Amino acid sequence: MNKMEQELTELLKDVKSLDETAVKAAKERQDYLAKPPGSLGYLEEISIRLAGITGKIKNDVKKQAVLVFSADNGVCEEGIASAPQQVTLSQTVNFTRRITGVSSMAKYFDFDLLVVDMGVAMDIPEDLYTNDMIVEENGEKRITKGIVYRSLGKGTKNLFKEPAMTREDALNAIFIGIEAVKSSKECGIELFGVGEMGIGNTTTSSCVLASLTDLPAKDIVGRGGGLDDAGLNKKVRVVEESTKNLSSEDPIGIIAAVGGFDIGAMVGAFLGAAIYRIPVVIDGFISANAALLAKTICPEVTNFMFASHKSYEKGYMKAMNELDMKPMFSLGMRLGEGSGCPIAFKIIEAASGTMNLMWTLEEASIDADYLEEIRDKNLF
Repeated sequence: MNKMEQELTELLKDVKSLDETAVKAAKERQDYLAKPPGSLGYLEEISIRLAGITGKIKNDVKKQAVLVFSADNGVCEEGIASAPQQVTLSQTVNFTRRITGVSSMAKYFDFDLLVVDMGVAMDIPEDLYTNDMIVEENGEKRITKGIVYRSLGKGTKNLFKEPAMTREDALNAIFIGIEAVKSSKECGIELFGVGEMGIGNTTTSSCVLASLTDLPAKDIVGRGGGLDDAGLNKKVRVVEESTKNLSSEDPIGIIAAVGGFDIGAMVGAFLGAAIYRIPVVIDGFISANAALLAKTICPEVTNFMFASHKSYEKGYMKAMNELDMKPMFSLGMRLGEGSGCPIAFKIIEAASGTMNLMWTLEEASIDADYLEEIRDKNLF
């Protein structure tokens, strides 16, 4: 184990599970709010888990951010992507203009967007770059609106021919993701989501899923942004051939062999959620596989995760099953970028709103004797 791996192990040693005292108190409050017990369904579960994460029964989650990690992938040389790599550059720049899927929602809902260049192949205009994730405005710390420069190279190598990156690169990517969460917490972020931008990353994430499970490539590889049959068949072959000698017991080795700089940083962001005890939202297929890698490194991290939408991508529910999680909603989405996270934010806000502002039966002067049998016999 090298020095960076030791440092990561030390960081993760302090990760604790949910605060069971807070969970119990939140569950009890939910059971005595002015409604039949359990009648708010998954919203109740969300509010209870939030209490376990923060240690507080009532939580404000209105200060939000989506962390977007951009990088290119050398495996695109194999013809496994329908879009040109130019799109990674264009959309990374367009995040700052607030005209992409997730960034337009950031503008509309007024939440922060942290955009990090992890390894975009083409040149981003220098004036859009910053080295700092945090800026100060009127004495208050805010997430920068620029593109944070943390590039580990001009895209990864072609994973079909050689390892995508070095083990050191994989670890550096993880630590950059952790740094992004730490910076977000310093800015007062109470809830964040994890997104990405990188042509070819449904291939890298399919490789991750195949490496972590016994699932055959044909059952998890989809068309991504729109591959024809020939492209899809090549993509399946790339995933099959590139993952056959990888072990699920070495998740960092999987990132190095078949991952992307973006995926490595996303893994770090999910780990950071557990380290800094902030609830985090999974976006779609790529985000879910990064979450699965994070779980493999530190099983406790799933306590801090919420899944947003059911991705249209073929392997998405396979990843959810491995995470033992369920998506909140299904809208046929498959964009990526973190675009499912803002919708999930609103659902989580709704869960917090009911816990924070709804009265108990006693406070509302409602005689609840009729509910005692329902509670005692668990009839709801």
